Order: sequence, then C-alpha cells, then structure tokens
Amino acid sequence: MNDPAVPASLRRWFVVHFVADVLFAAPMIVAPDATLRMFGWTTIDPVTTRLVGAALVGIGVQSLLGRSEGVDVYRAMLSLKCLWSGAAVVGLALSLAQGAPAMTWAFLVVFVTFAAVWNYYRLALRRA
Repeated sequence: MNDPAVPASLRRWFVVHFVADVLFAAPMIVAPDATLRMFGWTTIDPVTTRLVGAALVGIGVQSLLGRSEGVDVYRAMLSLKCLWSGAAVVGLALSLAQGAPAMTWAFLVVFVTFAAVWNYYRLALRRA
C-alpha cells in the first residue's frame, strides 16, 4: 500500500536511515572494540556498544520493513525516531562536554540531521 498522505521523500529517507543504521550497527555488534577504537575511543564497554548496535538494527530494519505502510505507521515510527534521535543528541552533547573523542562531533551532526528530518516530517504529517 502506498498511502498518498506519506510523501515519497519521507519513504526515501526511511530507506536511507535503514542503510545508515545497518552500516554502523553491524560492526558495533560483531567487533565493538575494533570499531570504537577506529573512531578514537579508548575505554570500551562491548555490552553497551552491542546494545546500541541492536537498537540501530531494530530502528533501521523497521524503517525498511515499514517503508510501504500508511500514514499511521509513519506517524508512530516518526515518534520513535524523534525520541531516539533527540535523546541521542542530548547524550552526545553531554558526552562531548565530558571529554568524549573528537569523532563524537560527527555522530552528533548525524543525529542532529536525522532529528531535524524526522521532526520536520512529523510536523508535516500532523498538519496533513
């Protein structure tokens, strides 16, 4: 079903989000130590890293699975994505204030970008 109330551009963003999430999640789950060291981390908790990878898989894969759904599914997923990206922005900013590795800035930019996209579409669907 392709609900006309869901913009085609939002459907494309869901696929982009799937790709980005899976590209980051797979190495976090399979090789958390090597992955985080590559990004400048020196203290690594593999359990937490794998949990973040699992969250990325869950949200990303659901983005792909739900890309052909109707507006109600998109509204629910956008709420989840807004909460996830917003909380990530706060967490990353706090971590930077406490001396997180420089690569954290790149992750912050990614999450701010996704938060802006998701909030834009959430408001657009609310008005529709």
